[in-house]
Amino acid sequence: MNDRIDSPLVIAGLGNPGFEYEQTRHNLGFMVVDKLCQSLRAWWRPGKGEYVLAVAEIDERTVLLVKPLTYMNNSGEAVRDVLERFDVPISNLLVVVDDLAIELGTLRVRAKGSDGGHNGLRSIIFDLNTHEFARIRCGIKQQNMPPKSETADFVLSPFDEIERESVVKMVETAAEAASEFVRSGIGRTMTKFNVRM
Repeated sequence: MNDRIDSPLVIAGLGNPGFEYEQTRHNLGFMVVDKLCQSLRAWWRPGKGEYVLAVAEIDERTVLLVKPLTYMNNSGEAVRDVLERFDVPISNLLVVVDDLAIELGTLRVRAKGSDGGHNGLRSIIFDLNTHEFARIRCGIKQQNMPPKSETADFVLSPFDEIERESVVKMVETAAEAASEFVRSGIGRTMTKFNVRM
């Protein structure tokens, strides 16, 4: 049985559950949907699967904010569960993730695309059997990146103090972009937000 709420839109922020991951680079997706949840005066509650859910409205459109609790590499399981349970079409899905290939403080909004080496996106593409869903990629690249062998440690580390101002601004802007997606669709959102911050 579906828990349909008049074709809601789903904004899924990716990250890892647990206190030790809260302020890490890989949890930017969680940070963005947390910001949205706060600004929309919604609240998190347990879902009927491996995720937490907040129900909000933007311009009279129902929006489901989602944080998978499956850990990053299995994010697709939770996202698929939400889409099936609430009978949400792929065109109503927006995923928010961190991105190692994009400079810190920069957003890239896309209507579709590959996983770009991101395990959370790879999981969603696998579980939904499509790459045609919208996403906001939030840059975490530094000028002096660690070698590839240390990438896992880098994404699971907290932001440096010098980065925090850029992170706060990026999270706020990504939340605004997610709201624009609800109001105007992915095309307008790309036009408005694919600029250097």
